Amino acid sequence: MNDTKKHNEEEVKLMKGNEAIAHAAIRCGCDGYFGYPITPQSEIMETMMELEPWNTTGMVVLQAESETASINMVYGAAGCGKKAMTSSSSPGISLMQEGLSYLAGAELPAVVVNVMRGGPGLGTIQPSQADYFQTVKGGGHGDYKLITLAPASVQEMADHTVLAFDLAFKYRVTAMVLADGIIGQMMEKVVLPPYQPRMTEAEIAERCPWATLGKPASRKPNVINSLQLLAEEMEEVNLRLQGRYREIEKNEVRYEEFQCEDAEYLVVAFGTMARVCQKAVEMARAEGIKVGLLRPITLYPFPVDRICHYSHTTKGMLTVEMNAGQMVEDVRLASCGRVPVEHFGRLGGIVPSPDEVLEALKTKIINR
Repeated sequence: MNDTKKHNEEEVKLMKGNEAIAHAAIRCGCDGYFGYPITPQSEIMETMMELEPWNTTGMVVLQAESETASINMVYGAAGCGKKAMTSSSSPGISLMQEGLSYLAGAELPAVVVNVMRGGPGLGTIQPSQADYFQTVKGGGHGDYKLITLAPASVQEMADHTVLAFDLAFKYRVTAMVLADGIIGQMMEKVVLPPYQPRMTEAEIAERCPWATLGKPASRKPNVINSLQLLAEEMEEVNLRLQGRYREIEKNEVRYEEFQCEDAEYLVVAFGTMARVCQKAVEMARAEGIKVGLLRPITLYPFPVDRICHYSHTTKGMLTVEMNAGQMVEDVRLASCGRVPVEHFGRLGGIVPSPDEVLEALKTKIINR
């Protein structure tokens, strides 16, 4: 597209969450997408293929032979200072774990999208939030973490894609957009981001001094590597990463609060479940029960301090998740045992209703 005005004017579209990710990636200057189809995220690659960005921005879009191949293609592109990304759903992300650990060990920026489905095993194509442990806790081998953004709307699917690239390059880590299948498949109005030009080779050389660029005369060539044979060198890498994670935890915590000012009870939920819980909070308030909702936007870094704050001001907390209870562990750690923290969730792709959430709050927390 050569019309600069059309590129930069605000564009409002009705689209799926998966489609919003594809549009946002192209518009924020992504150099390459490498992926493999799996429900419920296949529209990400399908939309990119339909948009043909190789004809407009020069972006590469490639269907790899497997999820394992796609994450290693991302590794190669990231090592050259390129904005590279992939996407998959839960079983596919499992196959990428080694590559994610290699990206962390080599200190390379990348973006990964996980539109979660139920498991274990091949599971179901229905939505889930059961990849919290796999993603927020690192997933693969070694002491590493992923910046993890949890969108709760189609608009945030687009916004978080742009933000993920910004944070990945700021800290030289992998940033994951962790969405459940509902957010990926639902349709909402979205304001698409403006177009950003892809970085030139000269800009990569200036902004990414760690990238391998062959043998430019201006600088010594880099070798991308995650192997350290000496224990002291491996410890040095780990200490550097841990220091970076502390910096991320200090600067990048994001969350949203709803009706928390006078809350006597707190519900903690992310993604689709935060939307359900907002309605449950409104229903509880209509009955005179003072309930608030805290929605973590970054699952890592987790809003530990904010939850700790509410452990001093509330009588109890309930986490609501589409899983058997995963985020609840982090909420319990953050609350330091000051108040009871319980979990409510449905499994297998079943989405709890606001009525079920309110009943769980009453039985597990209020009337315990």
